[in-house]
Amino acid sequence: MRITILTVPDCPNAPVVRERITGALDGRSAEVELVDVREEAEAARWGMTGSPTVLLDGVDPFAVPGAPTSVSCRLYRDADGRADGAPSVQALRQALSGTAPAPATEGLECCEADLLDPIGRAGRGRRAPAERGLRAVHQAVLRHFATHGTAPRPATVESEAALAGRTAADVLAELDREDFLALDEEGRIRAAYPFSAAETPHRVRMASGVEAWSMCAVDALGISAMLDGQDVRISSSDPVSGEPVTVTFTDGNPRWEPADAVVFIGRREGSGPAATVCCDALNFFTGRATAGRWQRENPEVSGQIVSQGRAAQIGQQTFGPLLQDD
Repeated sequence: MRITILTVPDCPNAPVVRERITGALDGRSAEVELVDVREEAEAARWGMTGSPTVLLDGVDPFAVPGAPTSVSCRLYRDADGRADGAPSVQALRQALSGTAPAPATEGLECCEADLLDPIGRAGRGRRAPAERGLRAVHQAVLRHFATHGTAPRPATVESEAALAGRTAADVLAELDREDFLALDEEGRIRAAYPFSAAETPHRVRMASGVEAWSMCAVDALGISAMLDGQDVRISSSDPVSGEPVTVTFTDGNPRWEPADAVVFIGRREGSGPAATVCCDALNFFTGRATAGRWQRENPEVSGQIVSQGRAAQIGQQTFGPLLQDD
């Protein structure tokens, strides 16, 4: 077997993946080649979708359909959704033996990984676990937002909690601790990502005509996918110019106005729930000029400007699975 490791120069995960490949081989012999890839055109020739990319006899066993070729860093996610800079020994062992599919990767740039940690709960995802009534209550809350545009009262989800032998207050408190939603001091739901019970700059109109507030730009962009491709219209505004920005999803395809609109993805230092750390730093802008100005005027926020396609992809990946059946 020929194993090719494609990396950008000085990739910190190159020695990590080499060590893990050695462990996965379990003493078996194999030709292992390390290839430095410096240009996008070269990455395209190899089919490299980030560094490091591992090829087994020329085939990427961890490939994600539709992932673009890239010389950025590549993140891998294990079965529990945790992010890592290289495939695990177990995943490599499975890929080498061909006995089981390897975990999928997500095409995130290295700097994006830190920025997206609050959005995706540090790689753990925003789909609540099925255990202890968490998913049933969480999904009931999200469906209420989508149907009524407002947060449900805790009593509304009492029956879902009771199926797990718990009270709604108990389950909601756990969902709050794990940052699937946010409660106020009186135990009322003030947010259930992607929705907000309070006014925000981002208003989303569902196909039914119901309107709801979204926590941030990325959350708003994930609502159509979460609702199984439902047509939605997002109305927001540029925080610098005040000019409107709209995104209309029709059959799952977004149309942006203005055409040059972008999204800024940022976060503040420290840890905490997404509502505190990053939601006010994830905004729509009419173009790169105003987004860059906002970034300069808010040096306490780390972040970057992302394209329309990338912003929509993040939203869809984050929130698309939330209402899926078990």
